[in-house]
Amino acid sequence: MAWRCSGLSNEELVNNMRRRIHLPGGRDYLSEPVEKAMKAVDHANYVRGKRDVNAYDDSPQSETIGYVGPTISAPHMWHAYALEHLLEFLKPGARVLDVGSGSGYLVAVLHHLVGDTGKVVGIELPKLVTVTCSEGNLRQDGLGRALDSGAIEMVAGRLREGYAPGGPYEVIHVGAAALNVPQALLSDQLASPGRMFTPAGVAVHAGDRANR
Repeated sequence: MAWRCSGLSNEELVNNMRRRIHLPGGRDYLSEPVEKAMKAVDHANYVRGKRDVNAYDDSPQSETIGYVGPTISAPHMWHAYALEHLLEFLKPGARVLDVGSGSGYLVAVLHHLVGDTGKVVGIELPKLVTVTCSEGNLRQDGLGRALDSGAIEMVAGRLREGYAPGGPYEVIHVGAAALNVPQALLSDQLASPGRMFTPAGVAVHAGDRANR
């Protein structure tokens, strides 16, 4: 299915994902909330060469984050898959931490799911991101008001330590590769109930925290 979801516009890209994605449990379509949120965020505002048609290719691409090297994941391959796993906890007003937030693309999608009453924090390594650059991407995508109000916050720091001042979080998404589940995030910053999604080792781990 990889690369078959590409389109000539953001809407076409998401429409193709809606028809062709394969999700756990055998479902082969995007949920309505995830589809709507992904359509509200223009993928081209977060990739290099955004004026080119290939900004809507369903493949890993160079991110616009102020540093050459990192890539933004193929939309179907990681973003949509993660969002569907986390959707149960992505309610209006929820607090969300995106670890390894890069260009801010997934932060934007998450914001559209939790709304202005929610809070989305994106954290990235200082050497890989300039907060000014990721915030610039978000403002270009029409989310300046969310940044100014604090509904979206972009910070730089050590990823495994997360960002305690913004927690606890109903949802933690770890986009950066990890050899194991970051226990500090799971134990100290994930709300109860809450859900964390992380690529631990070679497998995707979706961990829940039940009510204490």
